[in-house]
Amino acid sequence: MFKQIFTVMALVASMSLATAKAAPALPSSQPIDLTVAAEKAVNSVVYIKVTTNGKTQTVQYFDPFEDFFGDFFGRGQGNGGNRNQQRQIETPKRTGAGSGVILTADGYIVTNNHVVQEADELLVKLNDNREFKGRIIGTDKTTDLALIKIEAENLPAITVGNSENLKLGEWVLAIGNPFSLTSTVTAGIVSAKARSLGATGGIESFIQTDAAINPGNSGGALVNTNGELVGINAMIYSQTGSYAGYGFAIPTTIMNKVVEDLKNFGTVQRALLGITATDVSTKIDMEKEKGKDVDYGTVTGIYVNEVTADGAAAEAGLQEGDVIIELDGKKIDKFGELQEALVAHRPGDQVKVTYLRNKSKRTATVTLRNIQGTTSAVQNLDTDELGVALRPLTEAEKKELSLSHGLMITAVRDGLMKKQGVAKGIILMQVNDVKLNTVQDFENAVKAANLSTERVLWIRAKTQSGLNRSYNIELSEPKAKDAEKSQKK
Repeated sequence: MFKQIFTVMALVASMSLATAKAAPALPSSQPIDLTVAAEKAVNSVVYIKVTTNGKTQTVQYFDPFEDFFGDFFGRGQGNGGNRNQQRQIETPKRTGAGSGVILTADGYIVTNNHVVQEADELLVKLNDNREFKGRIIGTDKTTDLALIKIEAENLPAITVGNSENLKLGEWVLAIGNPFSLTSTVTAGIVSAKARSLGATGGIESFIQTDAAINPGNSGGALVNTNGELVGINAMIYSQTGSYAGYGFAIPTTIMNKVVEDLKNFGTVQRALLGITATDVSTKIDMEKEKGKDVDYGTVTGIYVNEVTADGAAAEAGLQEGDVIIELDGKKIDKFGELQEALVAHRPGDQVKVTYLRNKSKRTATVTLRNIQGTTSAVQNLDTDELGVALRPLTEAEKKELSLSHGLMITAVRDGLMKKQGVAKGIILMQVNDVKLNTVQDFENAVKAANLSTERVLWIRAKTQSGLNRSYNIELSEPKAKDAEKSQKK
């Protein structure tokens, strides 16, 4: 959980408020009945136990007595002794827990990335106490979402609602497993929408709620009074680590697109507008602090600070100083709303941007691009295409070879690495900036490189005789679908 200092000003004192859904207001004497929603959704929320195996790590340390004792005992003469020494540390096996939501009857489950990102094993426990091993289909750090799968049938899949229809003051339920207390339901209201906190460094357009959310709720369901999923509970603001007034959930408008991409591509198709921007209100405040009185023709919207050269926005004619006020006819008041709207698109999609330039309204059709600057939908590079099979070094091999980490190549097939002369028995030490302890480390490094602009693997390796080797492998062109085929339906 992300921990931030937050002061609670008030708590909900009554449950007699009427829902903000488009329905006739209920008399104040008639409380909202939340039992139907709870009963409808509770069986769709699962308990996820995460196990992270112990690992051996090598750390460097400095011995403060080396100078004295080294000279005293005659060690280190001429070089001041061995100041930088290495020590192996065995990290213990760890377990954690979170929640997830069943999306399909055949076992697809959505949760938070931070719940499963370090998992070596996943155990999924249903509300009826059945247990299944889970496997990760894909993760997305930017939105803090992950998709996992269990092998089961006829599961109680939740009904997914439209988070855009939520209204401030509307009653919602948070369902999850806080503190490993399974099937816990708490109630509150929608306190804000499209909330951006700057806490994750990723895409933020949270539903804010005062339904109690605690550690273990992560990945659980936020549902409306109809029992429909409207968000995935993700984080809290707290000075203690426990509930202190407000929680935050990822809306289904974001979740739907991420889950679909992870299923179909193995990675999220990020559509970029090609700008850096800030809320107009924030920009006005910044200028006021400088003693400037500015008028952008609006006090809401998105001020464009910079337009990326050769990016989608630049190609469509947008400039620094423009103020975006609509996307595809939907009003955009703040940056979180812009992020949420763009997440629903893929590279190659066309969007209509309405903006102000010198207070004059204009429109532009923008063809969104991926991080590589193209309009293709990119799939994860299958590590099989590299043509190698890998395994971690055993402890005996590490000792024999005086290595703290590495992956042994056990087989070489036709592929990119064979073309570069990589042979069986070579020990891969590092790919780009990633030290290799597990096969997952290698796969993650390849994934990151495949989605980068350079798309190159810089590999450091060793032979079993101790000779250093290096390889520079350019990844093949990404598997792509035509822009037409990647258009939203």
